[in-house]
Amino acid sequence: MKFGRLPRKRDPRVPHLADLQGDAPLPPAPIAVDWSAGMPDAFGAMLNDRLGDCTCAAFYHALQIWGFDAAKVEDTEPDQFVEQLYEEACGYDPSNPQSDQGGVEQDVLTFLLSTGAPTSQGRQKLIAFVEVDVTDLDDIKRTIADCGGCYIGFNVPDTIFDDGTTWHTTTSQTIIGGHAVFVVGYDNDGLILISWGQRYRMTWAFWGAYVDEAYALLDPIWVESTGRTPSNLSVTELEAAMQKLKATDPGDERH
Repeated sequence: MKFGRLPRKRDPRVPHLADLQGDAPLPPAPIAVDWSAGMPDAFGAMLNDRLGDCTCAAFYHALQIWGFDAAKVEDTEPDQFVEQLYEEACGYDPSNPQSDQGGVEQDVLTFLLSTGAPTSQGRQKLIAFVEVDVTDLDDIKRTIADCGGCYIGFNVPDTIFDDGTTWHTTTSQTIIGGHAVFVVGYDNDGLILISWGQRYRMTWAFWGAYVDEAYALLDPIWVESTGRTPSNLSVTELEAAMQKLKATDPGDERH
C-alpha cells in the first residue's frame, strides 16, 4: 500500500461551495448515506499498491460509484488508464522510478476539468469541482449525498492500521505521508471510503484531526442520470465558476 498525495495547494481560482451557495437555507443532510451499498467488496487497487497514484486512483473509484448508482453499470477502468492519468496529470514516467512522487489534488482535478481522464469510452471530464470546508460537516454530508461521494485529502498518522479497516485518532504525532481517497458514505459513527481496492471507515474524530481538503465533483453521467448537483446549484452556475480554471493550460499544472 502506498500514499501519494502531496501537500495541499490553495489555488485562488478554485471556487468554494460556501461562496457559491450563499446564505440561502439548505435542507438538512440525510442521516446516513452509502453509495457503495450493494457493490462487490473488491474495487481494485488502481495501482496504488505499488505507485503513489492515489490522487488518480481516487477518481477512478469515483467512476465506479457513479457508474453503479447513476448509469446502473459499474465502470471499472483498466489499470493502464489510471497509469496514463498519473503520467499526464502528475508527471510520472514509467521508465524513471524516481518520478513516482505523487500528485497535488487541485492539479489533478484541474486536469480532469480541462482535459479529462482516459477511459474505455474516451476522455471523461468533470463538469466542475468546488472546494468544501472540511470543518463544515453539514456541507460535507450534503456533498456526499448530492454528488455520489466526496474527493478528499488527509495526512496519514503512522498508527492508521492499528485498528484494521477503521481509522481512529491516536496520540501519535508522526505523519507518514498524504493520501487521497473517495468518500462514498457516512453515518453517526463516521465515514465510508474506498482505498487500495476495498472499503475502509474513518471516525468523525479522525476526519477532524487529519483531513485538510475536500471537493465536490460534478460528473456528467451523474448529473444527467440523477439530476443532483452540489447544494442544488445549477450546472450553468457551476460551469461559470470554472471558467478561470478551464482557461489554464493543463501542462502548467503538472508536477
